[in-house]
Amino acid sequence: MDRILHDSAQLGLASFQEPLTRLLERKAAEIQDRDLKGKRYLKVLAGLPEAAVSSCDFDRDQIRIGEPRDLDQLQRESLLQALRSLMPWRKGPWRLFGVDIDSEWVSWLKWERLKDRIQPLGGRRILDIGSSNGYYMFRMAASWPAMVLGIEPYLTFYFQFRLLNRFAAVPNLYCLPVKLDELPPLTGYFDTVFCMGVLYHHRSPHDALARIRELLRPGGELVLETLILPGDGEIALSPRDRYGKMNNVYFLPTVPCLMNWLRRAGFRRLHCLSVAPTTLLEQRKTVWIDTESLEEFLDPGDRSRTVEGYPAPVRAILLAENR
Repeated sequence: MDRILHDSAQLGLASFQEPLTRLLERKAAEIQDRDLKGKRYLKVLAGLPEAAVSSCDFDRDQIRIGEPRDLDQLQRESLLQALRSLMPWRKGPWRLFGVDIDSEWVSWLKWERLKDRIQPLGGRRILDIGSSNGYYMFRMAASWPAMVLGIEPYLTFYFQFRLLNRFAAVPNLYCLPVKLDELPPLTGYFDTVFCMGVLYHHRSPHDALARIRELLRPGGELVLETLILPGDGEIALSPRDRYGKMNNVYFLPTVPCLMNWLRRAGFRRLHCLSVAPTTLLEQRKTVWIDTESLEEFLDPGDRSRTVEGYPAPVRAILLAENR
């Protein structure tokens, strides 16, 4: 975590260094001293094999880091043990030193929907909210941005990123184990903000969108992907208890309703890139996750409904510009 402080002057973050230092010191103390999962994952990182990575390729559907010849057999066994201890692997796919990680989500499908329709990422400062293990951050890195900062409060995914970038060693990629509302007020710092698969987890989506707008420079672009409610009305679904077995889904707006939220937050030039149902080709159980997946979240007698009886998952991608 201290890499971002070390590079703060180069990244234009020097004026934010004091609040960043306080935040990172607090998070480091939580992970090292109080969080049992964090302490376990620190041991996993400490036990990783040392390896010289011969090559990487981030501009492909299955991100590749290293080659099989870069590790001997003992190192490979150590790596496999570390990878399995960090399950579930939600985002991917990956090939790490020849080890194929078939993630739950076929994440390149979402990337294909947006990559050629957003503002070019070269030279931009990018924030990825809810960055998971960094799959999209590494895909962004292929465009040579000035920097990419991911924020991912769930420690399993945060440590997956740390493992991956331990070997990939991309200098301008950073990740912090924090939530959006914990991030210091980096007002107007970012050129592009990605918020994908996160908004429906916020109790107050209006506050979240307002916070995102503060982080964007004037003219900066928001790439927003979220669960939506099919339909043309200006309405939103608020699940009674759970949605697709998730107890942290608070609002599913229609696209017109979501556009109203964006306008009220101060965004303009709104454009809906994609509306797509989530299928079993895109999200499914694999040997790299040890939990249920989409098939268990849907009504077995009617795949158009969740087990709770709500419309099955549909996701939209919208672009919006900060005024």
